[in-house]
Amino acid sequence: MEGPPTVSAPVQAAYSYCEAVTGRQARNFAYGIRLLPTDKRHAMSALYAFSRRVDDIGDGPLAADAKRERLEATRELLERVRGNAVAEDDTDPVAVALADASRRFPIPIEGLDELIDGVLMDVHGETYETWDDLKVYCRCVAGAIGRLSLGVFGTQDGARGTERAAEYADTLGLALQLTNILRDVREDAANGRTYLPADDLAKFGCSAGFHSATPPSGSDFTGLVHFEVRRARALFAEGYRLLPMLDRRSGACVAAMAGIYRRLLDRIERDPEAVLRGRVSLPGREKAYVAVRGLSGLDARHITRQSPRGRG
Repeated sequence: MEGPPTVSAPVQAAYSYCEAVTGRQARNFAYGIRLLPTDKRHAMSALYAFSRRVDDIGDGPLAADAKRERLEATRELLERVRGNAVAEDDTDPVAVALADASRRFPIPIEGLDELIDGVLMDVHGETYETWDDLKVYCRCVAGAIGRLSLGVFGTQDGARGTERAAEYADTLGLALQLTNILRDVREDAANGRTYLPADDLAKFGCSAGFHSATPPSGSDFTGLVHFEVRRARALFAEGYRLLPMLDRRSGACVAAMAGIYRRLLDRIERDPEAVLRGRVSLPGREKAYVAVRGLSGLDARHITRQSPRGRG
């Protein structure tokens, strides 16, 4: 029977802080990681709490120069973690939790540097001409999180194809991020941000952007959304090949988080203009169903019988 991980009181308090941040700020993520054993759930919460800090800097009201300064300070924290220079009684609970997690698991901490790089792209106001351009951003802000998570999950002994596990984790991160981008087009437009590739926007007559509850005049907004949905589905199909490589509870966690986003994608596909009217979300009962599917291993078994489709 699994026993609780041995941690000191200060480290436990740091993890509790990170779990509180995760539960408050990331309901979908928190829903997935509750399926993990305690030590892995703690580590994932530490990763999320650090990532949330980075995202909040990028999305906050500070001037660009101040944001860059704050983001570089987060790099200094990572250097302290890498150098084993964070004491258990450090006043920063995220640093304490992340340092402990990185000692317990082979987490590729450089992935958090990539996250900072991606948020700096937001600070600089980057836009993306092509899907290949956007993939660079998505790999930084989401693919890296997939690879970091894999460091916590690990792979099962004897699983086939594990040399590609990090690639699949990265691709699954891209699928989740593209779903986020579709869901948030109106909100991002209000914040002066455009993520969908300019080539795609032009192809479907949507270059004017998304600043109201109706599509741009004369555009094929439905065509644009369906095009991006197909691209996201292809990414999910490839990324889901990770599932049979994971232990049951880690696979359930990934299947739950990814399953929630796949169902969001289904809703967006059925009613593309819904993303212009407000945030598309799933009710709790549907999330619970996704979690049960993950725990049953249905998604993992389905993927072992299915070849991935090519990317859009």
